[in-house]
Order: sequence, then structure tokens, then C-alpha cells
Amino acid sequence: MRRTTALFSVMLLVIGFSTAWSQQPYTNDKVEYTLELPSSAWRVISEADAAHEHTEFVYGDRLEGYLQIRKEVVDAGTTASELSRRDQDQKFAFLPGFVVGKEETFSGRLSGVTISYEFVKTGKPMMGRIYYLQADNRTIYALRFSGLRDKLTRIRNQTDLIARSFKLK
Repeated sequence: MRRTTALFSVMLLVIGFSTAWSQQPYTNDKVEYTLELPSSAWRVISEADAAHEHTEFVYGDRLEGYLQIRKEVVDAGTTASELSRRDQDQKFAFLPGFVVGKEETFSGRLSGVTISYEFVKTGKPMMGRIYYLQADNRTIYALRFSGLRDKLTRIRNQTDLIARSFKLK
């Protein structure tokens, strides 16, 4: 029994270290932030450059997990929660099959709120999860994850890790 417990403990340590080693830092001279990608399954598909201000990532393919990062410049004093409600009312409410989820507070290197919602795209049940991270009283970063509902739900721990690792340079 002791030998099995010791072996199990060693296996957990190895798995933990291999997961930590697979994290990949991401930065680009054209953006003001850095973040950690939790596995090699995440890859950059569009980087910020002179023509584009936004960076995009995928987990496998766009249906498994898709991430867009947007910098939102807002009126002074606008909170992450207010921006999330405005986006729901003005952008997402018009998606086919839109069902709003609940808003939750979120803490990482930057704090804010997160919302989840469901919608339908090409007849498939999709999910969106957005982390609104408050950088200052005029800047909020929106990390917009989307994918098939069941697939995005499975990688929730990874989306949380990416959002928690997000920081300004």
C-alpha cells in the first residue's frame, strides 16, 4: 500500500512538472502585454502588426478554442462589469440562439469580470467566454474565447490560466 501511494505521488509530481514545462510565454513588440499559453496545442494565428492591432490564437482549431485579445479604450471610470453588460446588449444579444450566462468576478495579475454565453453557429452549439481585465480607469482588455460548447467547457482551466497570466509589460 505504501509503495503504491509513493508511486502515485511521484507520478503526480512528474505530470505537474511536465505541465509546467509545457507553458509557453507569449509576447510581441507590437503589444503592451504578455501571457502564458498553457500547452503547445495553443498557437498564434494572427499577430499584431502595422495593419492589425489584434492577436489571435487557436487551440487545435477554431472550433476547439479560439482566442481574440482586444484592447478597449473606454470613458474614464467605466468598469469591466459595465463594459461586459454593454457588449452583451449591443454585440452578443443578436447572435443566433444567444443565451446569456452569469457574470463572475475574476482575479489574476489584472482583475475584472468574466461572462459566459451560448449561441449557435452553422447549426452547432457554441460557447463564448470573455475575460474583461481592467488595466486602468480608461483601459480594459477583453480576452474573447469561443468554441464548440462541449470543447470550450473542457478547457476552462486553460482559459482561466491564460487570463490569470495576462499582464502589462
